Amino acid sequence: MKILFLSLGNICRSPLAKGILKDKLKKRNIDAVIESAGFEPYRINEKPEKRIVEVAAKHGIDISDNVARLFTSEDFDKFDIIYVMESKSYNEAMYFTRNDDDKKKIKFILSVIDGKNKRVPNPYSNGKKGLKEVYAIIEEVCEKIANSLS
Repeated sequence: MKILFLSLGNICRSPLAKGILKDKLKKRNIDAVIESAGFEPYRINEKPEKRIVEVAAKHGIDISDNVARLFTSEDFDKFDIIYVMESKSYNEAMYFTRNDDDKKKIKFILSVIDGKNKRVPNPYSNGKKGLKEVYAIIEEVCEKIANSLS
């Protein structure tokens, strides 16, 4: 299985999801390719946001080595499923689609929980509480994804 997580800047939610899912799959001895990408060119080669790195580290997950990169249409050839964090990323990803097969790969990450196309909240909207909330949401989703791959 090859999974890509998408968020606008690729410095917070998507690298967090990548780190959490990689950790869960490693603990289950499941081999998979997990990556993250974004759409904001001024973020290329940036490391994850310091506060989200700290939240992940408190849970034993190191995402500090992630490097932001841009999403491209070639990612549809490399990945089986592409999870987006919010509707802006969904719309951006849809712009790059070349055919119906590409469109079928794009899913809202929260649809894993309840089948609905809801967005992962902005982690900065409620300070530290918001960061913890986003961690808990993404952790729950990644647990379900890991269970489905077990």
